[in-house]
Amino acid sequence: MVNEIIVDVGLNETRVAVLEDKELVEIYIERPYPETLVGNIYRGKVSSVLPGMQAAFIDIGHEKNAFLYVGDAVAQREFIEEDDIHKDFKEYNIDEVLRPGQEITVQVIKEPIGTKGPRVTTHITLPGRHLVLLPNADYTGISRRIENESERIKLKKIADEIKPKDVGLIVRTASEGKDVEDFKHDLNFLLRLWESIKQKEHSGSVPRCMHKDLNLIYRSVRDLFTWNVDKFIINDRQQHSKVLELVDMISPSLKLRVEYFSKNYNLFEYYQIESKITRALARKVWLKCGGYIVIDRTEALTVIDVNTGKYIGGSNLEDTVLRTNIEAAREIAKQLRLRDIGGIIIIDFIDMHEHEHQHMVMDALRQALKKDRTKTTVVGMTGLGLIEMTRKKVRQVLSSIMNVNCPYCDGTGKILSPESVASDAEKEISAYFKRSVARAIQVEVHPSVASILKGEDGSKLAELESVHGKKIVVKGSNDLAREDIKIKEIDINSLVC
Repeated sequence: MVNEIIVDVGLNETRVAVLEDKELVEIYIERPYPETLVGNIYRGKVSSVLPGMQAAFIDIGHEKNAFLYVGDAVAQREFIEEDDIHKDFKEYNIDEVLRPGQEITVQVIKEPIGTKGPRVTTHITLPGRHLVLLPNADYTGISRRIENESERIKLKKIADEIKPKDVGLIVRTASEGKDVEDFKHDLNFLLRLWESIKQKEHSGSVPRCMHKDLNLIYRSVRDLFTWNVDKFIINDRQQHSKVLELVDMISPSLKLRVEYFSKNYNLFEYYQIESKITRALARKVWLKCGGYIVIDRTEALTVIDVNTGKYIGGSNLEDTVLRTNIEAAREIAKQLRLRDIGGIIIIDFIDMHEHEHQHMVMDALRQALKKDRTKTTVVGMTGLGLIEMTRKKVRQVLSSIMNVNCPYCDGTGKILSPESVASDAEKEISAYFKRSVARAIQVEVHPSVASILKGEDGSKLAELESVHGKKIVVKGSNDLAREDIKIKEIDINSLVC
């Protein structure tokens, strides 16, 4: 498998695409506004405490107050995997932990989404190349993506040896195959960084930002550019030089894999990424077998429906269903990762009667999800045969970043039919004549609505004129949206009979 990271640096946005065998599997977009907040550390002030929600709102200087749940406000108890924390907080009440006006150090763990402000935690994490430092914990853990048991044991031993007292360490996926010397520089840097942040805690105004995470390009080098990535390609010469400097510090052996894209050509078009992004925004995704999946999002959850589509299989219906569902399971895992869909996810696979087939599809889904760096949990199958799962929500989904609600349908994906608009136009004509002494009017509407108002051979329009006893001119205009209706008075003497 050939893995590539493609970085497109523009004036108004930076885009990072992750390709696996030429297939787009992850896309990240960063713009000057809104500013990326995840990873930033703030000295904030408790704005309000809500015992009924077991949460508090923290003023961090953002336009919306941050949300702090009680489980993120009490001391950490036990870590089990990277970004996976057990919390023993049920014995706490939020008003016993925090009070209004109290100063507190928090880190953003979820971007503001929609009307909700950012979510924060007091459980600070500082990621490096090989390690994540947990300043307020005392634990060592290994990334769940390192599956080799002997390697996990080796890395756990190294982490235990170098871990300072009263801090926690998590060994990252990029550390696989490394030895103790590879960790020392990383650890020293993170310890110095935390000491610098601590020194800023009690000096300066509140609220204020004490630490900002790296920008998208450098986060990509730190978090994505590992030994299994064959190429890191970037189209900005200045940023290319800075990437080389960073790689030289954290992983010199990867320097030869960093390339500058010098062609006078759109980088994403050259690697056929633009068309793949368009596909990632589509509601319907076709499978290679001829089936397809439909992805619908609501505010609370995402629903995915699987259909056989054009695929008719062989002579065995169960085999056709199984093959479609297995291919759909793999595609769904890829789409969740690509679109960065988080929260509750419900999957409606095609009905399977064989329990063995159900297990095969579940296994295919779980295996495909192992490639996802974001934590996912497959809960299981409901009584209605639906697959229920969750995926950690950190940032806005791709569609929210690239799309806005349609000004005509307000994001519903539906508009009134021409018949409905024609009916509304008739009501507006009646209302116009009731408040006006006009003898003639012009009604300007979309052509599809105009044809309905006129009727076959103008019969409908003649009937409308007879009802009101006035002259009505219906004009179709392609410049108008389907639901637009414009009525104005005209001089009856100017009409040509």
